[in-house]
Amino acid sequence: MSEILKWRTPAEAAQKRPSREAAMEAVRTLIAWAGDDPDREGLKDTPKRVIEAYREWFGGYDQDPTTELNRVFEDVGGYDDIVMLKKIDVESHCEHHIAPFLGKAYVAYLPTEAVVGISKIARVVEIFAKRLQTQETMTIQIAEAIEHTLKPRGVAVLIDAEHQCMSTRGVHHKDVTTVTTQFTGEFKENVELRNRFLKLAGYG
Repeated sequence: MSEILKWRTPAEAAQKRPSREAAMEAVRTLIAWAGDDPDREGLKDTPKRVIEAYREWFGGYDQDPTTELNRVFEDVGGYDDIVMLKKIDVESHCEHHIAPFLGKAYVAYLPTEAVVGISKIARVVEIFAKRLQTQETMTIQIAEAIEHTLKPRGVAVLIDAEHQCMSTRGVHHKDVTTVTTQFTGEFKENVELRNRFLKLAGYG
C-alpha cells in the first residue's frame, strides 16, 4: 500500500474526533456566519441534526475496508475471468467545499485462487465514499484496497460523478460529470482487457 494513501484505522479516527458539544457549537458558528440566528425556532435543533447527518455521511472513517475484503470463497470452479460490479452508487463529499458529489462506480478484478462476496466490493466503495474525498483519490483507494487485500491479477475502477461544488456554486455548470479510472496488473498491461472492461461499463 502506498504511504500517501494509507487510511486511518477507526480507532485512530476516533482519537482525533472532538466532542459532540464542540461539533454542535461549530455548527452554530457557521449558521451565524451565514447570517442567521442559531437560536431562532427553526434553527435551534439544527446543530444536533447536522452532526447526526455528519456521522452518517462520514461513517467511512469508522470502518476498515480491508475487513470487508478478508472473507473469500475458494470454491469457484477455476473461474479466472473478470468479476465486475456495475453502477454502484457513489454518495460522497468534496473535501474542498464539503459539497456532495453523486454518481456511479464500476469495479472489476481478475481473481487468482479465490473471490470475495460481491456485496463486499460495494461496501468498499461505500466506505471510501463516506469520507471527505476527491474523486481521483477515492478511485485509487478503491483499487488499492482490493489490490492489497485480494492480491488479484488486476483491478479496474471507473467512477462517473456530478460534483455539486461545480453545479450549485462557482461556474454553475449542471449535467457535467467527471470520469476517473484506475487500472492495475493485467488491466493496466493488456489494452484488450482494459477495453473489455470499459465496454462492459458502457464507456467503450
